[in-house]
Order: sequence, then C-alpha cells, then structure tokens
Amino acid sequence: MAGAWGRAELQDFRSRVRGVVLGTAVGDALGAPLDGQTAEEIAAAHGPEGLTAPVPAYGRLGAVTDVTQLSLFTVDGLIRAQVRRDTGAWHPPSDLHRAWRRWTATQHDWGPDERRKDDGWLAREEWLYARRAPHRPTLLALRGTTMGTPADPRNPGERGPHAAARSAAFGLLVGWEPRLVAQLAVECATQTHGHPTAYLAAGAYAVTVHGLARGEALPQAVRTAIGAIAPWPGHQEVTGALEAAEAAAEPPAPLEADAGADEVLAAAVRCALGGEDTRHALCLAVNLGGPASVTGALTGGLLGALHGETALPPAWLAELEGRPTLVVLADDFAVEMTQGPALHGPSYASPGWLARYPRGPRAED
Repeated sequence: MAGAWGRAELQDFRSRVRGVVLGTAVGDALGAPLDGQTAEEIAAAHGPEGLTAPVPAYGRLGAVTDVTQLSLFTVDGLIRAQVRRDTGAWHPPSDLHRAWRRWTATQHDWGPDERRKDDGWLAREEWLYARRAPHRPTLLALRGTTMGTPADPRNPGERGPHAAARSAAFGLLVGWEPRLVAQLAVECATQTHGHPTAYLAAGAYAVTVHGLARGEALPQAVRTAIGAIAPWPGHQEVTGALEAAEAAAEPPAPLEADAGADEVLAAAVRCALGGEDTRHALCLAVNLGGPASVTGALTGGLLGALHGETALPPAWLAELEGRPTLVVLADDFAVEMTQGPALHGPSYASPGWLARYPRGPRAED
C-alpha cells in the first residue's frame, strides 16, 4: 500500500482509518460508565450477560473519555509531523509531544484560545474542553516541557495501558515497516509511561493495527507485533501475554482496576478474536471490568482496522460524542497520507491545509 494508490485502495484505506478512529471512540464510550467496576459489579447492575448496549456516562449517551481525546491528538500530531517534514524538521516524537500538550490545555482552559494561532483546528473544537477523569500520571507528565525518551522515560514505574490506548494511529502509517512503527510508538509512549511493559504494549498494539490496516488477519498481525518488540529489553510480559491470547480458546479473565498494559492488551486481542460480531466483541471487552473504557477502546481500534467503519454498530455511532470531528480528522489523515505531496512541499503549500495543520510549534513549546 506504500506505492501508487488506486481508487479501491484509497477507499479501503479511508474506511480502515475511519474504523480505527471511530472504533476506538465507540469502545471507549461503551466502557466509560463501567470504569473501575469489577466484572461482578457489572453483572449485578446489568444482568448475567453484563452490558449489552450503551448506557449514559458523564450525563449523556456516547460520551468519550480522555482515551479518545488523546487518540484524536495523536492523529493530529501525525498529520502535523508530515506537514512539518517540508521544513526539514523531521522528528515525529516531538510533534506528538506538542500535540499531546495541546490536549493538556483542553484539561485546564475554559475553551480555545484564539491567540494560539499554531494550535490548528482540532484544538479549537469546544467539545474537547471537558475533563473526563483524565489519567493523572499522563496529565502530569505532559504538563512538563521535558519530553521523555526510551533512555530517560517519564513515570518509570507506570505500567498501565493508557499509552497503548492512544497509539492506534501509529499503526495507520501503512507505508512504514513494522519495526519502525513499533519504534515510533514506543518512543512516544515513554513520554508518559516509563515501564517497559507499558511502552512495549503501545508498540505491539500499533504494529497489530498496522498489520490489520495492511490486510493481515488478526493472528498474523499479532505474530508480527510479537516479532517487532521481541528485540527490546523487557519484552517478556507483553510478548508472553500476546502469545497466550492468540492461543487461548476461552474468553479472557476479568480485569482488575490496576491491570497492567500486557493484561489489558491481551484481553482486547482475545475479545477481538473471540467475539461473534463487533457488538459482542466490544461488550465482551468492557464487561471484563477494571479499565473498561481502555479495554473497549483497544478492542474497537482492532476491529475498526480489521473490518473498516461499516462493521461498527450504526446506532452506537449515531450517539457518539464528537462524531463529526472524528470523521473529518480521520479523512484528513487519509488525505495527508495518500495525497500529501499534492497539498504541500518545500516550495508550495495549500494555505487552507496549513491553516488546519500549521507547520510551526508555538514559541513556548
């Protein structure tokens, strides 16, 4: 898919990009009302089968959490990285760090600040200025101007799944080799999650999405992901969990609230593999309890990459918070990755595109 794009390839890619962006958000919204509950508590409240359809959270149906918010800024950051490449400033982790710091502004500002001309259009979406119990270690790490790296990560003891949950978009870089996708996802994850289990789960998840977006079956994509992170020190928890998930015949075990990234990622893979259909797989994921919005988001991203947007439940999409924004951003990503050279280059750039995705960071960044 890295060469010339025909009509069918373009349509397929756009559908998978939309599938990943919308699937992540649908899974997040489905799990949001259940966050922190045990599987037993969910069954007691919703019946023996658990949750089988969306219920309100944060005062409405379809409300998303910081998982979707950060996932959107990941997409935005990757587009901005491509646009900034024309300037010779090619360091995507820095562009992602700036993008995620734009998200932190949504968590403490009342609304968009029109004085920040380099923020781009996404940061001016007022519905994103809502605090939905943001993951505190992530928020604190991104408020600082110092960027974590694999050699000097932020929060070195943080092994949770939140870095993986925002990493699906890295897998949509379908022209990249899997090991480079893993490297970028890992480098960016260390900006908030410094434990190898957390940042390697992010790398493995990105490579799994990458394989699915390129047309691989899920078991093959998982095996590719295992191979991509196996050279990294400290990979054993993640690769072991994924190997077990691929081989398992039973549904995953319930999750605790403090489940590690390896457990949550493996559970999402197992749900995507074992679900009878998209609805069943997503409900299976969130009914495991614990970090339900994260497990739902990871599962939704896998299903969206595998099947495209048309496999997602239409009624659930209709209630999804911010759906128009998600669709526009997904389509912009698909356009940038397939037609970017026609929109901008070292000697020419579409003014409209640069207004949406400015090349330069803010001076204070």
